[in-house]
Amino acid sequence: MDRCTWAQDVLRCHLCQTPGPPMYCDICHIHLCKACVGEHISDESKEHSVVSLKNRGSTTSYPKCSIHKTKQCELHCIQCDIPICVQCVSSNKHLGHTQVDILEYLNTLKEALQRDLKELEKSIYPRYQEIKSHNLVQKDDMKKNSKKLADSIEKHGEDLHREIDNAIKKLKSDVDEIESTNLVVLDKQEKGINRSISEIEQNIADLRKLLNSNDVSYVSTYKSRNADFRRLPPKLTVSLPNFTPQKINKAQIHQQIGSLSALSMKTGEYGNTMTVYSAESYPPTKQLSYEPRIITNINTEYGDPHKLCSVQCLCDQHIWMSGEENIMRLYNLQGEHLKSIQTKSGNIPVDIAVTRIGELVYTDPNDRTVNIVKNAQIQTVIKLQGWRPLNVCSTSSGDLLVIMITDDEKQAKVVRYSGSKEKQTIQFYENGQPLYSSSYYTKYLCENSNLNVCVADTFANAVVVVNQAGKFQFSYTGPSSTCKESFRPVGIATDSKCSILTADFYSNVIHIISQDGQFLCYINIKDLRHPWGLCVDTRDNLFVAEWETGKMKEIQYNT
Repeated sequence: MDRCTWAQDVLRCHLCQTPGPPMYCDICHIHLCKACVGEHISDESKEHSVVSLKNRGSTTSYPKCSIHKTKQCELHCIQCDIPICVQCVSSNKHLGHTQVDILEYLNTLKEALQRDLKELEKSIYPRYQEIKSHNLVQKDDMKKNSKKLADSIEKHGEDLHREIDNAIKKLKSDVDEIESTNLVVLDKQEKGINRSISEIEQNIADLRKLLNSNDVSYVSTYKSRNADFRRLPPKLTVSLPNFTPQKINKAQIHQQIGSLSALSMKTGEYGNTMTVYSAESYPPTKQLSYEPRIITNINTEYGDPHKLCSVQCLCDQHIWMSGEENIMRLYNLQGEHLKSIQTKSGNIPVDIAVTRIGELVYTDPNDRTVNIVKNAQIQTVIKLQGWRPLNVCSTSSGDLLVIMITDDEKQAKVVRYSGSKEKQTIQFYENGQPLYSSSYYTKYLCENSNLNVCVADTFANAVVVVNQAGKFQFSYTGPSSTCKESFRPVGIATDSKCSILTADFYSNVIHIISQDGQFLCYINIKDLRHPWGLCVDTRDNLFVAEWETGKMKEIQYNT
């Protein structure tokens, strides 16, 4: 059977399905019987070029076969998705496969292209243009509004400066008035005293003359004035005024200056709704740029009664965990339990950390030791006397920070170690008062990216931050003074922006605090229950240990 006869056996008229159509439209790439030619060319919406089947493709370039180099591919294998020639078909390599005429396949492709072109031109492109125009209007409105706000804030600032200048002038005027009033009294007394001194001096001179005279009549005229002079004027003591400047409270100043109204931005009909940060105070309280969401939820082997306490990232995919049992476990983000390590003493570890080279560290307060796992072997690196190690963190420099309390729970301190060598002790404010509560309550700690040491002190209801030298920087007790009693910070972590994150155990939220101690926002997720230990990976995803449920949640957030 020759090629043309074989092709006719498998082809049918595109319009009426009559087998073996002798005609072909080179423009529309369809087969036609003679009876349907007239109907086809009557469609004047586009041009047609109907030729006999043997002359088809006079305007079409057939691809060369990749296997049989001299052959043209007149068919397309659906299963292999490649053009093939008749020799390919006869070679049985495509036996059982569906083959279509390559011009029909080309026509199908062009129909798809035509649909894509129509959708792009009629629907997608105009929408992009509409969104672009809308954004330009929004940008223009935003610039105008920002200028208006800036002018208003500037004017308000001038008014505040004017009020401050008036208050300062009033105080200085009061000082001048007090001085003037007191000077009048003192000047008046001074004039009286000068007059009395002059009279006394004159009286002294007269007495000397009388003493040198023997004239009885002259001396007998003397009348003593000592009784008058004995009545000394009062010694006036002026109570000098003091100026006591009020301590400048930056937060109160920002509140008194004013606030920006809440700003939210939502996409229109072409996309999902997205909330962008809003400002509620000045400087604006930082908000999450989108709603935080749980992206991983792992059921661990911890949980009641062996509560989950600590989580630490070995890498972005593997997480070490520990709880109220003597086994520390490594999980991946698929929830698979990869490894278990039991403490050397059999005691429950209070906390764990991961060094910058990936070694696991844990504290054993009952054994008074800090231990490190090297090549599956546990080595004691710190052995204390009279002190018990509680929580631990590894720093960017490779040091260990350990918070510890005395056996009698009367003192607490943070100690920096390089290996087993003590390098630094952080214990007191400048006035000698202790920085940290001395109870056995949880005290998680971390080192911020700016090298500040941050301690979440649960018993003190505070996050206490000192700088690298151990000097107190600030204490955070909640977003307002009224929150102090209900604020129970437990786990603490820091992200790449130097923000501090701490778990508020009873409120079931995560506080995000700026590096200078200002409250930024909450991570408040409905399914978060009793958050305890925290850590942040290199992508700024937050890992949260749920104390009671034993679940580990990975939360994607953004500040």
